[in-house]
Amino acid sequence: MFPKEQDYVQNLVNPKSMREECGIFGVYSKNDIDTFSIQQFGMFALQHRGQEACGLTVLKNGDLKTFKQEGLVLDAFKHIEDPNEFMGNAAIGHTRYTTAGDGSTKNIQPLYTVNRFGKPYFSIAHNGNLIEIEELRAELKAKDLPFLATSDTEVMLRAIQYHSDLPVQEAVREMAKQVKGAYSVLLLTDNKLAAFRDPNGIRPLCMGKLDEDTFVFASESCALDAIGATFERDLKPGEIVVCSQDGMQSYMITDEPKQRMCAFEYIYFARPDSILEGKEVYDLRVESGKKLFKQSPVDADVVIGVPDSGIPAAIGYSEASGIPFQPILVKNRYMSRSFIVPTQEMRERIVNLKLNPIVPKIKGKRLVILDDSIVRGTTSKLLIKILKEAGAKEVHFRSASPPIIAPCFLGIDMPFKKDLISANKSIEELRQFLEVDSLDFLSVPNLIDLLKSKNHCFGCFTERYPVLPTKPHPELEASLQYNPSHEGG
Repeated sequence: MFPKEQDYVQNLVNPKSMREECGIFGVYSKNDIDTFSIQQFGMFALQHRGQEACGLTVLKNGDLKTFKQEGLVLDAFKHIEDPNEFMGNAAIGHTRYTTAGDGSTKNIQPLYTVNRFGKPYFSIAHNGNLIEIEELRAELKAKDLPFLATSDTEVMLRAIQYHSDLPVQEAVREMAKQVKGAYSVLLLTDNKLAAFRDPNGIRPLCMGKLDEDTFVFASESCALDAIGATFERDLKPGEIVVCSQDGMQSYMITDEPKQRMCAFEYIYFARPDSILEGKEVYDLRVESGKKLFKQSPVDADVVIGVPDSGIPAAIGYSEASGIPFQPILVKNRYMSRSFIVPTQEMRERIVNLKLNPIVPKIKGKRLVILDDSIVRGTTSKLLIKILKEAGAKEVHFRSASPPIIAPCFLGIDMPFKKDLISANKSIEELRQFLEVDSLDFLSVPNLIDLLKSKNHCFGCFTERYPVLPTKPHPELEASLQYNPSHEGG
């Protein structure tokens, strides 16, 4: 399953074997503001959504200036020698994990384009993933649009650039006619900032205000809190918001938008202090634990959660069951991804470096352990082994998401179907593999009840997607049971 030793270790360090998509953050003001600090704080609040690289573009005196760097936000900002160069009246930023294109530094966002005089005049930051873009890429190349990177984001940028003679909202509409997939985007020009979402609203994007003249946009509301902005609302699916010296204007890409936001945002990706579509993520995760107890009760002594995203569900399970919750899995928050370990025995010990149990609180106890999901199952199995070595009498495992049976091609870098353990084993087979006394997953109907709507993307749980390729996607044809009739969900 892990062709490279380092991949094996990284999958132990990153239990989900999934990469958090990307985070985007932007600000526009009629006046000059401290864009350097605002971007730094806002992007740092979205660090959980991308840790490979980051970048920002600032609008200063009508000129766009871009800085990009591999690594974490705070480390990257240290490489900016003169913060004053990144002070202006508007800026956009991006925290990156690779979902499309390769990991080359040329794909670090924001991406920008220049006019014939070499002056940057569009800069773009994108969260999501487009599908079937090669034909459009070839068409744009034939029109002499220069391609310097390999990502889907550049295809979007060049499609907008081709219509740069139009007002920015019209250029975005023309681009949207040519692409499909998931996109929440910030686009900065020499005098405007445009924020927009795809017509299904698959990836989140919200807006807030610092004052009456200063608008802020972010993948999650926690980034607004980080800079002291007030939350105004989520952008609607298919909405284009344009900020300029004339204020804010709203337009629509289509007259028939749909709400199909990714359900996994609520389960795992979003920070628990964020609000998505008016729902407090923390409260929803606590409720998932309560529903899991009603769905699958068990008699036990202690409820524990896998830090950090499993803890709210564990608290909910504890509240519903009356079984005390105890934070007896200690997380090392300074974990590196660079271990090179030659032996299997020491590889397994890496899990102890990330999550270590408080043995006296576990020995002889019947445990219920809550995690947000099970993807490959590798780390769950090793964690259960650690709990049993610590003397647990019984271990009952509960997942706060339904079984993940299909990969995602709309912005989450998830393993192929052959590596998704729930796609290849029944719950009973998985229980035996994990060597637990009982196992259950939150049901899809209970997830729908939690979200109070069927209008979400449940593709990784159901293989039904709001957007499908017209032919098998090259990255999925070996793993996805392709069926165009699945469109909907």
